[in-house]
Amino acid sequence: MEVLTPSLDFAAFVRRIPHAPQRILMLDYDGTLAPFHQRPELAAPYPEVLAVLNDILRSGGTRIVIVSGRRAEELPPLLALETRPEIWGSHGWERLHPDGTLAVEQPGEAEREALERAVQVLQPLLANGARIERKPASVAFHWRGQPAPAVARLRAAVTERWKPLAAETSLELLPFDGGLELRAPGWNKQHAVKAVLANTPEGSAVAYLGDDITDEDAFSAIKPRGIAVLVRPRFRKTCADVWLRPPRELLAFMKHWRVAPR
Repeated sequence: MEVLTPSLDFAAFVRRIPHAPQRILMLDYDGTLAPFHQRPELAAPYPEVLAVLNDILRSGGTRIVIVSGRRAEELPPLLALETRPEIWGSHGWERLHPDGTLAVEQPGEAEREALERAVQVLQPLLANGARIERKPASVAFHWRGQPAPAVARLRAAVTERWKPLAAETSLELLPFDGGLELRAPGWNKQHAVKAVLANTPEGSAVAYLGDDITDEDAFSAIKPRGIAVLVRPRFRKTCADVWLRPPRELLAFMKHWRVAPR
């Protein structure tokens, strides 16, 4: 573990967790709780992660919120927790409540039409494991598992086909770990963080754990109220406060949230 923000007293933050009026643990999924997998339906959590999450949920007092770029409904089968947590999917465009209620924000008609065209123009690139993921407000092109020369070719080809669509509309062309995404503006992971913090009392223990470039907005949003934690085997430039290497350091941090009931 490395503390990246010199002013952060990490030990003091950990000591405060059991005594905080409320505890909020916000977690990305792929790359954070689970290693990446070329087939996303097989991306199981790291060993012990589910056991620790179940312990946290049983102890009470901690609100666990999953914030993912995936569709929200893909995550409950992978997590398979005793109590379903709150899940924000599609970078904040979807909110799946613990009772199963799903709320979905939709982009405008022009953006929806452009996203459909974005799917169509990439069909010739689908080979050797590359895939397209359609979400409510974005299209993601994944090249995970491809050799470096193929990745370079795919990045150039996707950029060439999607840049005109971004120029014609308000869509944003954004990189992520393993691909490119064309996304409508309006919602991202920081909106999920802000929505959760809006009804969180001052003095609460709050943390957001993520791995990807898409988590940087959430890191920035959490820092005025809590700590931002980068979870990656290898370091990258980040605004996070702490860097943890999974799975050992990740599990050690999560275990601090297993607080005995008062």
